[in-house]
This record gives sequence, structure tokens and C-alpha cells, in this order.
Amino acid sequence: MAEIQQQAAGGKPGKRRAKQLSTRIDMTPMVDLAFLLLTFFMLTTTFARPYTMELNMPVRPKIEGPTKVRESQAMTIVLGAGHRVYYFAGLNAPGPAAARPELHATTFAADGIRQAIRERQRRTAGLVVLIKPTAESKYQDMVNMLDEMNISRQPKYALVKITQEDLNLLKNN
Repeated sequence: MAEIQQQAAGGKPGKRRAKQLSTRIDMTPMVDLAFLLLTFFMLTTTFARPYTMELNMPVRPKIEGPTKVRESQAMTIVLGAGHRVYYFAGLNAPGPAAARPELHATTFAADGIRQAIRERQRRTAGLVVLIKPTAESKYQDMVNMLDEMNISRQPKYALVKITQEDLNLLKNN
């Protein structure tokens, strides 16, 4: 704790002076208390939990092969460079006889792709969204798109490899 050390007062014999007392404070108990508090708060605090995204994967079908999607129920979303999102109704079927779909460009803003998905959900029962990332798209774009599927409550969507027809459609527009 605190300790008082006395010094002998030297001086003239007839005059009394007040004694000069020196104090020394022992800091050991305060350091012990600081370490106890530090240990207590380190052990009782919860650390930041990582954010996770839950993906429900379908059961692998017994019959191998692509799943057929009707063109009237499909909506294709292409993730492009620069955080751009392109979408069109239906499928981009290969072949010269197939009509080219009308390609729309938008962003991840609330009035962008989310509004387009909700509009398509109102018009089409059993909508299936096909998400096709390009080589120039970023991983964050894919995460944003999966978030948009959860926000718009779209139950059926699939991550699909982009085809050459889709790339040609992007180049032509």
C-alpha cells in the first residue's frame, strides 16, 4: 500500500522545523486489478460472428441431364463487367430461327434488378430465374444477386454457365 519514510531533520538546535515526509505509493495491487479486469472482459465478451449465407441445394436427380425450363416461365440474368446487370425474358435459344430477346441493362439498386424481378413475378406464375455470371463479373456481384433472390422471395433460381449465344447478345447491344 502506501508507505511513509521519515527523514531525520538536521538543523540548528533551538528551531523546530516540520519534518519532510516522503511518500511512496505501491502500484502492485492496481496492476493486479487491471489484469484481473482485462482477463474478465476478454473471457466474457463475444467475438464478432462471421456472416454466412444459407444456400439450399437440391437433391441430385437420379437421371442425369439438364432440367427443362419452359421459355414462358424463364427469366435470364447476366452479370457483366462494372457491376452491371443485364436481363431478358425467356431463354436465348441457339439457332438462326430463334428470335433475339430484348436485352435490358440495370444495376443492383432497389429500383433496378429487384424491380424487374418483382414485375416478372407478377406477370408469370412459376417463374424460374437463370443467373449467368460472365468472366468479367465480380464475386460480390454474385453475392448481391443471391441477396436479391432472397429479398424478392424468388423460390426457384439457378446458377448457370453462360453460353456463347448470351455473350454474342451482350456484344451486339
